[in-house]
Amino acid sequence: MKDFRILVLICTIVLMGCNTDKSNSKVENPEFTATEKKSDTLTKHLKPFKSELPTIGLLMYNGVLQSEVIATSDVFTKPTEDGRQLFNVVTIAETENPITTEEGMRFVPDYTFDDCPKLTALFVPSAYDMYAQVHNEKIVNFIKEKNKETEYTVSNCAGAQLIGKSGIADGHKIVTWIGGGEQLQKDYPNLKVQNDSLVTYIKDGKFLSSNGNLASYIPALELVEIMASTEHRKFVESYLYLDRLQNWKE
Repeated sequence: MKDFRILVLICTIVLMGCNTDKSNSKVENPEFTATEKKSDTLTKHLKPFKSELPTIGLLMYNGVLQSEVIATSDVFTKPTEDGRQLFNVVTIAETENPITTEEGMRFVPDYTFDDCPKLTALFVPSAYDMYAQVHNEKIVNFIKEKNKETEYTVSNCAGAQLIGKSGIADGHKIVTWIGGGEQLQKDYPNLKVQNDSLVTYIKDGKFLSSNGNLASYIPALELVEIMASTEHRKFVESYLYLDRLQNWKE
């Protein structure tokens, strides 16, 4: 009889365990959940598009030099010292398909030529071989049309060839990659091509241009100072450790 009571007790305990409401075990620890959301590696870095902010457009196409895209985004995506977003920075390509850079990385554009928002500034980068881009009417026409609304149009390196082809900067000073100025002047005689062995960056009216590659940071920094302030430019430079790059041998 004693053994039977023990057996009943054991069965009762087992059944209670099986029938216990386990919903409480699924309740998330609020502190853990909050921490998990705060450390989300995707959404925490998204920069929302704010219609009231100036929009910086970065043109992309297959074979683009990625440093010339990254330089501009590096500068214009930096917040103010108190964390405020100052600009929308968007990438644009002919289609929504990923583009492949000269260096082999794949970048997915935010917009296409058809749905690109109004731009305050358009940055036109380069490739080592510009033949396909210069002979692409859709790219050239996109630059022409966007230049009608932009306050600034910027070219880096051989992006100057697209500016020349579009005709938007005729009569203005421009500089291109080191060694490319003579041919640029022959191809587009209405441009005032500067001596690329002496001139790294130049601004003429709404048009800014540079030798490209890492020199692409120069027009970006110059323009962020114009559009924001000298103080913000200095903050961006410190954010990028630019002084370390300039004085790395010391």
